[in-house]
Amino acid sequence: MDRSVRKIEHLQHALTTNEYGFNAFDEVSFVPNSLPGVSLNSVSLQCDLGDFRLSSPIIINAMTGGAEATTEVNRKLAVIARERGLAMAVGSQMAALRDPSVQESYRVVRKEHPRGIVFANVGAEATVDEAKAAVEMVDADGLQIHLNVMQELLMPEGDRDFRGYLDHIRAISNQLEVPVMVKEVGFGMARNTLLELMQAGVAMIDVGGRGGTNFAKVENMRRTLPLTMFEEWGFTTVESLLEASCVRASSAPILATGGIRHGFDAAKAMALGASAVGIAGAMLRCVQTQSIEECLATVDNWHYQLQVSMTALGTVQLNQLQEQPLLITGKTAERARLRGISLEEWAQKK
Repeated sequence: MDRSVRKIEHLQHALTTNEYGFNAFDEVSFVPNSLPGVSLNSVSLQCDLGDFRLSSPIIINAMTGGAEATTEVNRKLAVIARERGLAMAVGSQMAALRDPSVQESYRVVRKEHPRGIVFANVGAEATVDEAKAAVEMVDADGLQIHLNVMQELLMPEGDRDFRGYLDHIRAISNQLEVPVMVKEVGFGMARNTLLELMQAGVAMIDVGGRGGTNFAKVENMRRTLPLTMFEEWGFTTVESLLEASCVRASSAPILATGGIRHGFDAAKAMALGASAVGIAGAMLRCVQTQSIEECLATVDNWHYQLQVSMTALGTVQLNQLQEQPLLITGKTAERARLRGISLEEWAQKK
């Protein structure tokens, strides 16, 4: 199948498979503080993600590109990023590395967001030269290497051979002049994967957990014989953040993507150890169904929701959220305990 057709199909199906109902963040709650002692006006949304100083912890995460019809989507996303000072990642550029005619669908991001933080994006099968070309294509400040094994296995025309991925990641991390982030696309990460990536020298990790756009469902919608038994594969974003807490001593900064629906989810993700959060599906739905002005108002509302959360907890800096006790219940708690994670320690922070 033509790559451009596949990109359009992914875009269309992603809009129908985003999961905005209950997710694992609903099994995480804060201990209330009736005497927070701070004002909302004193709350700062600045944060650090590795070497990057961000004015907002919300990143427009990798979504699309590689087809003429996706150019306008990326243009709108870049305008939103520019107007609200958000970092942004483009979708996988592997298509453009093989077909230069679709490079404009990615380059439009830098044109519209000339002074912002932009991440390029390649698959873990990419060579060092391909990674460098992707960075050059969008004049990127950093590079994302995406991992999507289950998606590829369900994709009718997807990859079936995943040998050498860690070697590629190590080589790219060592030879690129920009920081490298490795990201999952919605299936989460376990602590052994996180540790291997840290030891390979990556600068940042996006745990990309289950809870947002379900790419197993997306690919099953494209299959003649769907493999629906794999649609719940992997760890949620909350479970992945708990896994990351187990290797924190040697940690790379963590980005939390997957099921972030609003600013309150963002606060929970950062309390669980994330340095910033990525939003893709909710942002895609916004630009596909609303005007730019309405999308900007949505981002403003997310920021306000995060500020309200922080004020109610008595925190004025985002990193102070990690000092807050959290109650983790339900299926998330059951699975965390099976993994040997002490939830009492999370609940009894002082």
